[in-house]
Amino acid sequence: MRMLIRLADTSWGPQFFVPTISIKHYFGRVLLRESLDDDLLRKELEAMNIDGQTVGFRNGWYIRKKGTQTWIKVGESTAREHDFGIRLDTTELENGAYQVLGFMSATVRTKERDVIVSRQNIADFEIRN
Repeated sequence: MRMLIRLADTSWGPQFFVPTISIKHYFGRVLLRESLDDDLLRKELEAMNIDGQTVGFRNGWYIRKKGTQTWIKVGESTAREHDFGIRLDTTELENGAYQVLGFMSATVRTKERDVIVSRQNIADFEIRN
């Protein structure tokens, strides 16, 4: 069973995939994936008066120990067909509470220029190697 976690129904992305809502502890190599909602993106672009064609997506992945301020980049993906997936090797990290940040950007080509709009999603998890 695959579940989609949304921070808000009005967010076009990113939205984390997790195998089940109960998995909050990770160990080994974990596949991080996200999706986006094209309809909500289109509505938000209209609300911002951005008229153009979406020509690309980029999703950066970051983690940090919970309670700290600095994010560490663990990867980046443009592969929407693979849900922007990257692998996180938790064996390289200390056990404890962490946060994962997905920072998704969409490039929109207008008549005048390219515009980049971005959204983020943050989720808590724990590493237990």
